[in-house]
Amino acid sequence: MAAPVEVARPGLGTRMVTFYHDVIAEMKKVTWPDRPQLQQATIQIIVFVLVIGAVIALLDVGLQALLVRLPSMLLGR
Repeated sequence: MAAPVEVARPGLGTRMVTFYHDVIAEMKKVTWPDRPQLQQATIQIIVFVLVIGAVIALLDVGLQALLVRLPSMLLGR
């Protein structure tokens, strides 16, 4: 039976430099949005967050009112 062959790994410094170069190469492939696209996306996100916040607030108020009134209705007070 043959002994397992160990493959030498590059050192930490070499791997970090390779990773850095790979990141730079990928970042050059990215298509960055221009200013109008960025503004439009920002506005859409803000509106979405406000709508979701309003829905959560309405659910909170509704459930709170229900859960406060429910025990009194069940107990007949």
